[in-house]
Amino acid sequence: MNWIYEDNVDTDVIIPARYLNTKDAGELALHCMEDIDKDFSKNVKKDDFIIAGYNFGCGSSREHAPLAIKASGVKAVIAKTFARIFYRNAINIGLIIIENDEIQNDINKDDEISIDIDNGKIINKTKKKEYSFKPYPKEIQKIIEAGGLVNYTKIKTRN
Repeated sequence: MNWIYEDNVDTDVIIPARYLNTKDAGELALHCMEDIDKDFSKNVKKDDFIIAGYNFGCGSSREHAPLAIKASGVKAVIAKTFARIFYRNAINIGLIIIENDEIQNDINKDDEISIDIDNGKIINKTKKKEYSFKPYPKEIQKIIEAGGLVNYTKIKTRN
């Protein structure tokens, strides 16, 4: 399923400040998006997508926001643009985020989509359409595959 949101989804609605007293990912997931979408945390499924407009993740620089999204099971966030600090925090915790300015205006919540990270493709299987994005550099892909920067660093120091 695709969870579709507009522009300027800020970190205060991704994870409200009243829940910032914990870094427990499971607890954060229970409250993810609740101030913008009460049904999100109850109905989100593993490998769902968040699709949004411009400036996703604006607001404060809390790492809790991408952590809550990742812990809720979301496979990736696809938005027209991301706030810079959110983008970096998402990479640091291993959440896939993709910039594409077409898909938000051309997708339905039940469209089946997949992503090809290596080749920079979003595939809408329902509509038989493809959308392009700039693939991550290989080192960034390795960070995401490792589950974030901390895990990546641990793996690298062992080798």
